[in-house]
Amino acid sequence: MNVPARQILLVEDEPGLVLTLTDRLRSEGFEVTVANDGHAAVAIGRQQHFDLVLLDIMLPGQSGFEVCAQLRRSDTRTPILVLTARGAVEDRVRGLRLGADDYLQKPFEMSELLARIQALLRRAAPFNRQLRIGRAEVNFDAGTVTAGGESLDVSAQSLRLLEFLVKHSGQAVSRETLLGKVWGHKTAPSTRTVDVHIAWLRRALEQDPREPRHIVTVHAVGYRYDP
Repeated sequence: MNVPARQILLVEDEPGLVLTLTDRLRSEGFEVTVANDGHAAVAIGRQQHFDLVLLDIMLPGQSGFEVCAQLRRSDTRTPILVLTARGAVEDRVRGLRLGADDYLQKPFEMSELLARIQALLRRAAPFNRQLRIGRAEVNFDAGTVTAGGESLDVSAQSLRLLEFLVKHSGQAVSRETLLGKVWGHKTAPSTRTVDVHIAWLRRALEQDPREPRHIVTVHAVGYRYDP
């Protein structure tokens, strides 16, 4: 039985790079659809299902930042990998805040691009409702966290926060996004609501909460779950 090829939306206006990337991705077994400007990218991204979006920042029509924001507002959960010649930290942070999942600066090695694509596709695989994190076993269906056969006291809200981070494994998620998606409102970040729940989760799950390996802080952005 043939496995359907993974679908990639390539958003890039440089003809030479479009040809190079399209040829290589197709040789790796991907199906590639090309959008040459921001407006086309948003229209195609909303109409069709893709397994991944490769998105340039400097585009005619509207920037890749605007494309990323519009796709996320339309609830597109497809992984977005930003490709750009802009290497400033502010640009990387802005892209992550708008919903990008990874960021690769031009010029790049094709082997690194392919490795990042495969990593994002793995993260987007079906969500495991029972898993081990650090020292604990987590069962999202049962709402339980255990370690060494003993039940740990983790609130339902903290579990919802953990589930959101796990579902977005490897992605830097801002406090504002967590407040909106997990709590359902826009509480001011100064309340430290997210930080408090993160601290509780680290105490329950991490082998060493002071040096967390799974629920990590992303400077100037928020938090990330690493398996």
